[in-house]
Amino acid sequence: MTPATHSTLFPQAPDTADAVLDGLDPEQREVATALHGPVCVLAGAGTGKTRAITHRIAYGVRAGILQPSSVLAVTFTNRAAGEMRGRLRQLGAAGVQARTFHSAALRQLQYFWPKAIGGSMPRLVDRKIQLVADAAAACRIRLDRNELRDVTAEIEWSKVTQTVPADYTPAAAKAGREAPRDPAEIAQIYNVYEDLKRDRSVMDFEDVLLLTVAILQDRHDIADQVRSQYQHFVVDEYQDVSPLQQRLLELWLGERDNLCVVGDASQTIYSFTGATPDHLLDFRTRHPGATVVKLVRDYRSTPQVVHLANGLLAQASGRAADHRLELISQRDAGPEPVYTEYTDEPAEAEGAARRIRELMASGVPASEIAVLFRTNSQSESYEQALADAGVPYQLRGAERFFDRPEVRKAGIALRGAARFGGNDTLLDDAVDLPSQVRAVLSGEGWTTEPPAGSGAVRERWESLAALVNLAQDFAAAKTGASLADLVAELDERANAQHAPTVQGVTLASLHSAKGLEWDVVFLVGVAEGMMPITYAKTDEQVEEERRLLYVGVTRARRHLHVSWALTRAPGGRPNRRPSRFLDGLRPGSTATVGRAAARGSGGVERGFTSRPDATPRRTQRSPARCRVCGRTLTDAGEMKLMRCEDCPSDMDEGLYERLREWRGVQARLSGQPDFCVFTDKTLMAIAETEPTTPDELSRIPGVLKRKLDRYGDDVLAICAGQELEQGPAGE
Repeated sequence: MTPATHSTLFPQAPDTADAVLDGLDPEQREVATALHGPVCVLAGAGTGKTRAITHRIAYGVRAGILQPSSVLAVTFTNRAAGEMRGRLRQLGAAGVQARTFHSAALRQLQYFWPKAIGGSMPRLVDRKIQLVADAAAACRIRLDRNELRDVTAEIEWSKVTQTVPADYTPAAAKAGREAPRDPAEIAQIYNVYEDLKRDRSVMDFEDVLLLTVAILQDRHDIADQVRSQYQHFVVDEYQDVSPLQQRLLELWLGERDNLCVVGDASQTIYSFTGATPDHLLDFRTRHPGATVVKLVRDYRSTPQVVHLANGLLAQASGRAADHRLELISQRDAGPEPVYTEYTDEPAEAEGAARRIRELMASGVPASEIAVLFRTNSQSESYEQALADAGVPYQLRGAERFFDRPEVRKAGIALRGAARFGGNDTLLDDAVDLPSQVRAVLSGEGWTTEPPAGSGAVRERWESLAALVNLAQDFAAAKTGASLADLVAELDERANAQHAPTVQGVTLASLHSAKGLEWDVVFLVGVAEGMMPITYAKTDEQVEEERRLLYVGVTRARRHLHVSWALTRAPGGRPNRRPSRFLDGLRPGSTATVGRAAARGSGGVERGFTSRPDATPRRTQRSPARCRVCGRTLTDAGEMKLMRCEDCPSDMDEGLYERLREWRGVQARLSGQPDFCVFTDKTLMAIAETEPTTPDELSRIPGVLKRKLDRYGDDVLAICAGQELEQGPAGE
């Protein structure tokens, strides 16, 4: 298990500024040398984004353009910030601040508190769950441990989206959140929680950002002092920025635009925490003069793995999909991804363990192998299978199955029922072992139907359901088994998995695998109902599930194994099917959506011009205005039309239909979806403006040079009323 992505580490700092640029590819070099004005780096998985931005900072420092103490690089985890600081030191750029949003804000808050507020700063609490419990108790609302975790998550979401308690209910409904309790109850708990913090003079991590924002907004002298300290900002993983973090960034910047952001909308997988890719996707709208650099050369994965990753996104829809990057592998060819269908889940886990043993026997280190799954409740089968196969493993981002509080509590309840079940009325109607276990666990929160939504309540139910399923499998394998026999089996399993382990195969959820990579990745449980997960109902939720699978695929450097099971337990009805996301990608399947051809869209879009003898200057561009009413346009769709949506259209309907018919033919000939030729909005803009020259056509948003070269002659001919012999454009 290693941090993504590999980079060349210099044993000694480069001798000169130009030496910092050695070894960078053309696009990475563009990032490194674009030191003025706003810069947006759209970086696909494995394309060396950290390498590009650290060399950018180091080049600016070594060239004397940036002062180390004036640069603030912000990322999302302490590990990523530490890695960035280490790389900068190796490049001779020590002294640059590389921190998380919270760390940078806390440092400023501690420094300015005496001046801005006075007195002692509130104590920072590491965990807010006890405060939430106290707030619930004050409201006379009883929450179990898992509900506490879910309500706490709702409070965190509210704060990062800048939602006050009084607005929680409508805000949650608008965002489509599955509230773990009555929204009115959560709003009440949230309100009392805030009161308790004030009474006890404590603050939480979200308060660090909120208070820093408040001080910078209210005290212009302090804001000016911060801005005089930091002149240049770099933000990594920009697709994960929350509205609150974006507001803090804007206050740090003030009226300046020395900002470089790096991200990939196709790796947005944390929207449930308040993260949104909108800030990344709207960057060019907010900063019309921005330089945009696209990194698409993938140095991590083989062409075979990259082909699958590109195929997943080619079938995607939605705003993030419109801005996807088509990766181009820079590695030698490797083996094709392996797709395996198993009869049941135990067979799938045993099959993965068997293949892992074979790989280890062939010389692959255990630490370079990972098993990735959608939910933490899936880990138990793989923990058991690897333990049975004698393969060492480590869990990342999750408790061991038998260490989970609900599993331990359920074990105590089952043990008590095994000893004293004769006196338990719950078991009066239980006729066999599975029904006894269901009766006992119903008292722990298990129900025949899973709860709606995600979160801790769902995870708790999944853990208990795994025990119910285990009881059914155990009873089927051992006729006449008693509850005491099952308890003994659970103890044996727990003991085997609690044995000390060494560095081994990584077991991780897809969410916790973000930012990591391995030589070999097993993506397991890739079946409908798990990928996408059953509670992903809306189009947006399903597309986030697709992106989650994309993140899983792009963790693999060389070997990728994708598997699913037709049924849960041996002998069960085989009614499952592979994930819809694999349609058209795995052998023998048919695509459900037209796939886009590879675009290889790396490159640079410059927002300013520069001269060798002068400091680069930002181009002053006029704002886009509606050609009907003159209003300034900010919506991307309206900017393509060059008018407000509700302003009258003078579109030639006949021309629009001819363009649509031509587009359909071109899409079929090239094997692409229609929108990859031109979007509806672009066709409408063409039909409204009726261009007569290539120059007029190129001024229409959405008609980039590549499309102008390929389709321009056809489009102009159609606009001129000419009949075309339909064939591939540009030939």
